[in-house]
Amino acid sequence: MTDPALPDPMVDYRLSALEAVFRRQAEGARSTLPPCNEALDVERVDFLALPAGPQPERLEGALVTPWSILLVRLPLVREDAAWRVGEARWLTLGHERFEFVAAHDAMLGTFDVHTLFSPLHDFASQALAVAAARAVLERARRAPPAVEDGTGLSSPSRRGFLFGRRG
Repeated sequence: MTDPALPDPMVDYRLSALEAVFRRQAEGARSTLPPCNEALDVERVDFLALPAGPQPERLEGALVTPWSILLVRLPLVREDAAWRVGEARWLTLGHERFEFVAAHDAMLGTFDVHTLFSPLHDFASQALAVAAARAVLERARRAPPAVEDGTGLSSPSRRGFLFGRRG
């Protein structure tokens, strides 16, 4: 699904490549990994191109796969920093902070992921998985309430974030 708010051909190319990489992994994983949910497929959800000046710098959104729902930060221009694979760092998505881990693929280059849900046995349909991913993105992107320290950022626990608790 291509977000109509993202008409740039480079954006579409990078997001199509992201889906292709994970579809290829899904085809192999279905036969070798028991935690796959056969009701689910690879689908990108609500990606936004985020600017660094006049041009987009990165794409942020969610990715549903048969084995997990991920938050993804994908550079718009390919970066090759394979030495970062496995490196964890706290990054901001919207107005929230999540611990992302660096990944690398020969087709995509280096990108960052945060696992929201895994395994996905409790998701009965693709529509439910996409709705869960969308709800997390909407909450993260919602303007934060006033914070006394003025940063506007919080680092909630995953469970607290998902259930609407702060801190």
